Amino acid sequence: MKKLLIIHTGGTISMSEDDSNKVSTNASNPIANHHNLINKYASVDEIMPFNIPSPHVTINHVKTLKSLIEDTEKENTYDGFVITHGTDTLEETAFLLDLTLTTNKPVIVTGAMRSSNEIGSDGLYNFISAVRVAIADGASNKGVMVVFNDEIHTARNVTKTHTSNTNTFQSPNHGPLGIITKFGVQFHHQPLIQHRLPDIKTQLKVPLVKSHMGMGSEMLLFYAKQNIDGLIIEALGQGNLPPTALEGLEACLALDIPIVIVSRSFNGIVSPVYAYEGGGNDLYDKGVIFSNGLNGPKARLKLLVALSNHFNKQQISQYFYE
Repeated sequence: MKKLLIIHTGGTISMSEDDSNKVSTNASNPIANHHNLINKYASVDEIMPFNIPSPHVTINHVKTLKSLIEDTEKENTYDGFVITHGTDTLEETAFLLDLTLTTNKPVIVTGAMRSSNEIGSDGLYNFISAVRVAIADGASNKGVMVVFNDEIHTARNVTKTHTSNTNTFQSPNHGPLGIITKFGVQFHHQPLIQHRLPDIKTQLKVPLVKSHMGMGSEMLLFYAKQNIDGLIIEALGQGNLPPTALEGLEACLALDIPIVIVSRSFNGIVSPVYAYEGGGNDLYDKGVIFSNGLNGPKARLKLLVALSNHFNKQQISQYFYE
């Protein structure tokens, strides 16, 4: 029987609802009350390095998870890892781990949209599904995976698409990596493995700005004065900005601040196509970097990792093209 390390971090999967429909964190994760069921699949050790809702999670918390996994790997005690996590920032934790973790063993992140005592609670089911994926043949060398609602997703592609639906986690453009059925775990394909980099410097400042119709330069001019290390802009369409935002953009570029463009659109990737003022081709000529299909929060983490590992602009551009 395979042995797994279960790392509980909090979130809805660890919470309960009271009579007034308010949901609060429990002192212990209710999943821990189901050892008889869990032990049918694997031998497990459980730890809880912190117990917080996911809007409270910081990059320092993710560094803690990274260190826990890599420290245990030195002793080669476990065959895989399952992390329970709140859903609001789950995709960011999974992606940052995917960019930096050195293990090739299965690392599965899961959670719940309904707390432990709500009707239709999905926490225990998702957790058992995550355990089943972690022990499955073929689960190694696939990077960090997110398991939710009978589906397996790569950390790079998955995103939360609905505020409350249990089918919230989807992979736009790509679809799931695999599925879980009553009879087994099936992987559809082998994902490309992220270029893993070891360092995460939490003191770096990499803000995220979302564009809009008639966007001015005020926010970008503000950040030009804040000694930031990099900037992500969720641009319009394929990677375009209103001309009224260019003064601020150019002020940041004049300070050699790396600026990465992603799209605020749900599907597709940015491309330097349009040659009009503020169009993608115009922005590219000015020196912005175009990302290869990431959303804004994930692009922010990738730029932070690149800067943490002292990439120059050319290296950052190549890193985002991967």
